[in-house]
Amino acid sequence: MKIGFDNDKYLKMQSEHIHERIGKFGGKLYLEFGGKLFDDYHASRVLPGFEPDSKLRLLKELSDQAEIVFAISAKDIEKNKIRGDLGITYDSDVIRLIGTYREQGLFVGSVVITQFSGQESALLFKNRLENLGISVYIHYNIPGYPSNIPLIVSENGYGKNDYIETSHPLVIVTAPGPGSGKMAVCLSQLYQEHQRGIEAGYAKFETFPIWNLPLKHPVNLAYEAATADLNDVNMIDPYHLEAYGVTTVNYNRDVEIFPVLNTIFEKIYGSSPYKSPTDMGVNMAGNCICDDEACREASRQEIIRRYYAALNALLKGDASEKEAEKIELLMNMEGITVSDRKVAVKALERAQQTGGPAAALELEDGRIITGKTSNLLGASAALLVNVLKELAGIDHNVHIISPEAIEPIQKLKVDYLNSKNPRLHTDEILIALSASAAVNPIAELALSQLPKLKGCQAHTSVMLSSVDIKTFKKLGVQLTSEAVNERQILS
Repeated sequence: MKIGFDNDKYLKMQSEHIHERIGKFGGKLYLEFGGKLFDDYHASRVLPGFEPDSKLRLLKELSDQAEIVFAISAKDIEKNKIRGDLGITYDSDVIRLIGTYREQGLFVGSVVITQFSGQESALLFKNRLENLGISVYIHYNIPGYPSNIPLIVSENGYGKNDYIETSHPLVIVTAPGPGSGKMAVCLSQLYQEHQRGIEAGYAKFETFPIWNLPLKHPVNLAYEAATADLNDVNMIDPYHLEAYGVTTVNYNRDVEIFPVLNTIFEKIYGSSPYKSPTDMGVNMAGNCICDDEACREASRQEIIRRYYAALNALLKGDASEKEAEKIELLMNMEGITVSDRKVAVKALERAQQTGGPAAALELEDGRIITGKTSNLLGASAALLVNVLKELAGIDHNVHIISPEAIEPIQKLKVDYLNSKNPRLHTDEILIALSASAAVNPIAELALSQLPKLKGCQAHTSVMLSSVDIKTFKKLGVQLTSEAVNERQILS
């Protein structure tokens, strides 16, 4: 993947601006972390060169001053919302991230369950966390939020929420995904701190949308595609334009909540330190793009990937038509179609030629390798074998795994594990290849090529099993699939 983003410059600039913002508030700062904190794969896809752990590296520099508070919506717990890039539920991800941050020497203070209205699943999650020794707080739905400011900034609004006990001057409020209520947690705490006579400030660590890129820049459109399920809309910040005469980009939820934030600040300080939603953000990402066209193309591909993901979710009943329709509108704005994804075109061509499921993967140098379904292998497994042969310079007629080695695995699946599908999945073919590598130097050579798949694009003509999807994710392959069930093709 062509590099379009200077990560070292970003770390330096972002760190400097965080320290600057902390200095503006003498007592305590609530810093809302937008996007993924530990593994921001969306940012790494649309800003090639951005490291997924960049925010974590910044936090470690502040570890002696900071504690982390996780926000998770009771609504997301109830509907088992999934992190698309990892394939795990938000509540499971919170537990995973708590362990990860603690391993990195960061202090996790507590978890707050937001938008609570009596969900039993949220209470069960609360008990689970408390049994692990984690402090849990509850924040409630507020009628008329965010427009009913008199109610919100009152004892029956933010005052009804649990007060989160914190012990560090810098409180990082983060979440497993968007829509978790991070900003509301910060604002509630500002109100509660004020009621206790404690001076506290607020700032927002955000990556998307990028305020100093054009409104319709593909990087910003890709953010809209990523949050299509939330119906987020990028927009010109009207407050910033009025205050400074400068056009900047923000998104609807920040713009809508700004009057509330202003009111809270006025109650605390007598006046607000911010004149616009853009003012309250700390976001240097736009200043660190070193190849604009590389980021534009990466973002176009991300929009198409999001479109395929929405179509897949629609077929499985996990999303509404509105999500796919919105992303299709974004594609029209940018003038792109699914035909602009080269691996999708090749996979469908191979499927048409063979009359069965097929897959394609684009290597770093632009070569596209395909694979088809056979009696022994599924299309994805065949693709991996063909790609590893190509990378290793092995003739495609050479067996790196003998059919005799595959057949016992098929027997195990069908006769002993009661599987109806005898074909090997991607994880099974990699295990077979690993076993062969112990005695076959050619298989060992093929296996050693796996790291080269990271960042490659792939497409399958049918929806894959969860096993195959997880294998591609572990390999770092950016995968899309047609919204077609395999049994429809093979029946």
